[in-house]
Amino acid sequence: MKKDDLYYMRIARDLALKAKGKTSPNPLVGAMVVKDNRIVGKGFHKKCGAAHAEVVALDNAGKKCEGAKLYVTLEPCGHYGRTPPCVHRIIQSGVKEVIVGMVDPNPVNNGKSIQILRQNKIKVKVGLLEEELAKINEVFIKYITKREPFVTVKTGQSLDGKIATRTGDSKWITSDQSRQFSRRLRSSFDAIMVGVNTVLRDDPRLDAWFSGSSGGGSLRKQPVKIIIDSRLSTPADANIFSKNSEVIIVTLASKSGQETQNRKALSQKAKILEVKDKSGQVNLKNMMKQLARMEIANILVEGGGMLIGSLFDEKLVDKVLIFISPKIIGGKDAISSVMGKGIARVDKAIRLKQVSVRRISEDILVEGYV
Repeated sequence: MKKDDLYYMRIARDLALKAKGKTSPNPLVGAMVVKDNRIVGKGFHKKCGAAHAEVVALDNAGKKCEGAKLYVTLEPCGHYGRTPPCVHRIIQSGVKEVIVGMVDPNPVNNGKSIQILRQNKIKVKVGLLEEELAKINEVFIKYITKREPFVTVKTGQSLDGKIATRTGDSKWITSDQSRQFSRRLRSSFDAIMVGVNTVLRDDPRLDAWFSGSSGGGSLRKQPVKIIIDSRLSTPADANIFSKNSEVIIVTLASKSGQETQNRKALSQKAKILEVKDKSGQVNLKNMMKQLARMEIANILVEGGGMLIGSLFDEKLVDKVLIFISPKIIGGKDAISSVMGKGIARVDKAIRLKQVSVRRISEDILVEGYV
């Protein structure tokens, strides 16, 4: 098989994916140095603060960089951040050509490094596997351009759209296999978010399972757990505090001199994040901006129905994962998976894009983008 630019870019993409779930708020990036149709150096960005992929690949290649091609999935950085600009290291390396998968969406860079490379007589080719590479960095693209987290809603529901019975019972609607899938899914997110009613009703731990972990034990850091609680009614002994992971309770600003006993108790166990008020409730848009400033780039929202519905109402949802169990719960007072204000007309309904459907045990998982 002829080894063309696409062949090498696909390998660089696969290298980038080795760090999936570990680089936030930075992007996934893979790179390799090719000389005389041989890979002489390769690398990927392992975690935020670590060396960038192209620097790792250049170091790996050493003196073989002279006259070689550098393949990198994302435009090299040309500015100082946690690490020095990669573009200068590339110029010094002696490579003759750089093949870039996609332009950096970061407004600080966004094509500037490509221009610098060309000004230094290095040939640059841009746009290989661009759609695929944008997909694997969908979180980074939203975070860096809008300064908001990428929000994924996940819910497990009955065939008739219920997440609990009229009495509040919800254990268990979906299969054990679906629940195990969900625990592993959490490991790819910076934070897991729920409303306080979910804490009060289900008392969840919201732990993530990591690769190679059969029951949740891992040296990897657990995602941040976020509770939306406008009245600070979360019990201080809730299970959500039981693991060694950060907890953020999002609430409304307290009135002067009204420090409750429960607020004091919760402040010992969690960060209390005060946000703006909207009709007596947490202003979700303001909350998202504040969470982004805390470098939370992607959030998995697991309930309940009011929180999920409100996020849809505010147009804050990017992606949806719905596990559907072949069970019928019924009852007008049973809790639905998506509540909030909703829409007035069917022709205004949210229609998911890029929809995929798969089977997990007896359940159906529907995945799509808003």
